[in-house]
Amino acid sequence: MIFNTFAYFLLFLAPAAVLFRLVRPVAQPWVCLLFGGAFFVFFSLTQVGGIAGACCLLIFIWESIFSRFYKPGSLLCLIGIAQTILFLVVFKYWNFLTGLLFAPMGRNPLHWSGAFLPLGISFFTFEFIHYAFDRYRGTTPPGKFGQYLAFILFFPTMVAGPIKRYQDFLPKLAQPSLAWQMDWQQGLTRILSGLAKKFVVADLLTAFTNHLNRHDISQARRWVLPLWLLAYGMKIYADFSAYSDIAIGSARLFGIRVPENFDWPYLRTNIAEFWRHWHMSLYRWLVDYVFIPLGGSRTSPPRVYVNVLITMFLSGLWHGAGLNFIVWGLWHGMLLAVHRFWSNWRADKASLRLLAVPAILIGEPTALPHSSDRFRAATTFSPSPPQAEERAGVRGPLVLEPGSPLPAQVGRRELRADSPSSPWGRIMSWALTFVMVNLGWAFFCMDLPTSLYFFRRLFLG
Repeated sequence: MIFNTFAYFLLFLAPAAVLFRLVRPVAQPWVCLLFGGAFFVFFSLTQVGGIAGACCLLIFIWESIFSRFYKPGSLLCLIGIAQTILFLVVFKYWNFLTGLLFAPMGRNPLHWSGAFLPLGISFFTFEFIHYAFDRYRGTTPPGKFGQYLAFILFFPTMVAGPIKRYQDFLPKLAQPSLAWQMDWQQGLTRILSGLAKKFVVADLLTAFTNHLNRHDISQARRWVLPLWLLAYGMKIYADFSAYSDIAIGSARLFGIRVPENFDWPYLRTNIAEFWRHWHMSLYRWLVDYVFIPLGGSRTSPPRVYVNVLITMFLSGLWHGAGLNFIVWGLWHGMLLAVHRFWSNWRADKASLRLLAVPAILIGEPTALPHSSDRFRAATTFSPSPPQAEERAGVRGPLVLEPGSPLPAQVGRRELRADSPSSPWGRIMSWALTFVMVNLGWAFFCMDLPTSLYFFRRLFLG
């Protein structure tokens, strides 16, 4: 981990944050890009890829130059997306994909023995794609060359996110917070909390998670296996949220706020809520740049389930080049699809019960406008913005079809079909979500044959 090294804090974070505060605003983007470039080269040479890894800084420079040609509706935006995906495929998936292709032969003549992952490639790829896609739609400004380089080379978020959006980052870069004392106090506090998560929780749990291998699984008693898997679920949360805490705190030293990434996901009562609070910047990216372009939830129900599965398949593949990551993504896709089906079924029942309430008890009914939009049943009934509805992901709000009668008032509390009404129902829903999420980690932390063997030992002995 780069964020727990003295080099990160002494050579890069402290001097860059201080210099950023001291120079004039016109020079601040150049402080970000110069220190970001030096950060990429230094840690590539010392930890990731060596000289070849350091040369991958040219990818950033090329992307920045090419991005100057992006225009709304331009074919060059699509070419930019394609070349970015090509970079990712070559570095991250070449051996995996060619291995699948030549698996019947027993050997892979195209195996790249010197393959390596450029520092932060999974995260800066998403930011490259986002900018090209949003320039194509005309929803983000072009910005200046130096500003764009500062955006993609902002080193606190380069390695492990959170995934930024250019239209959000640019105003913060142009007008960073001037309350440097408060920023440094809160930034350092966030960094220290991240380091505590890393050293006190995540690293200590490694003593348990190291046993998740075939030999130890075969020798262990069955009751120990779920404890090891639970330890991994806690470890990956502590580890990843620690990275995010340090990144968010580091950015705060510059007077720049980047998106939050975790919000107590293990306390959520359904799988859709879990994903809205786990790796939040990734979830929003997947919704906006995969799920919605596929048609989102504004298509036929079977197609919606397919869109969910495709989105989570790509999420799994993004996390790693292996069949186990694909299965992990599809596991969550299946959970989300089942949750959506259940929520919609409950919504239909709830809407029928609502329409059956005598009008004398709830007031005169009104009618929904005829529109393709769906409407949420709440104290006031208004169409949800399309993007907000899609970001609701796979949950099923209580809805009525356009043109159907709708009570003018149903009370103060919003009626949601995916929210258990009783405390016991919420506890059961939370427990089910917690168990299913943690069972899925078996696919994430072990190769596919080992994870299947783990489940065989766990359930069959």
